[in-house]
Amino acid sequence: MTAAPRSIDDLSGVDEIAEEDIVDRIFEAVVEQRLPPGTKLSESVLCEAFGVGRMRIRRALLLLASREVVDLQANRGAFVASPSPQQAREVFEARMTMEPTIARLAVERASVEDIANLSAHLMKEHAAHHEDSRQEAIRLSGQFHLLLAQIAANSVMLRMMKELVTRTSLIIGIFGAPSVTNCRDDDHERILNAFKTRDGKAAADLMAEHLRVIEGSLELGNKTGGAVDLVNLFKRK
Repeated sequence: MTAAPRSIDDLSGVDEIAEEDIVDRIFEAVVEQRLPPGTKLSESVLCEAFGVGRMRIRRALLLLASREVVDLQANRGAFVASPSPQQAREVFEARMTMEPTIARLAVERASVEDIANLSAHLMKEHAAHHEDSRQEAIRLSGQFHLLLAQIAANSVMLRMMKELVTRTSLIIGIFGAPSVTNCRDDDHERILNAFKTRDGKAAADLMAEHLRVIEGSLELGNKTGGAVDLVNLFKRK
């Protein structure tokens, strides 16, 4: 007797991809501009693309929604987030208000070990830029800013920065030119030099200029794309 085919909800297997891996791959496709804003993320199509059950896809979409990468719309489904130019400006306005202070506090409170860790992180950034790994460069660039918030030792600012960095990475992916990777690593190097000379004011000034450069590199227009073949985009090799 031939077994009945499994439904999408019943798909399972020991080699199934984890929710976090699904989240990472969708986020990567967004920041690399292979998945345009407003793209519908059909649960059934994603199940086919990733070879997993519907519940796993739903959990992944919830994680992406919590990070503001995906919009979940009642009775319509999931869509790649489409931050407006105004929302993008508001994110940079918030960062401009907070991050120069974070940079100054971080310089004042940094230990020798903290500065060494920043130097090691910057080496990873250099490697990602030289290897033209856009997604990794965006990730590491955001992480540099979070490291500064950690060193500043203000838990409220750190929590706010985690949200702002995630939203900025999405904004860069949508509005940045393909060559834009969020931050120029030489800007980060100048900020690091301010740590080495213990110049908090210089770090704050450099951070403000750094954020202006990033915002100025964006093309804040409403970008959209054509239909995307999700199965072909995400199918396992």
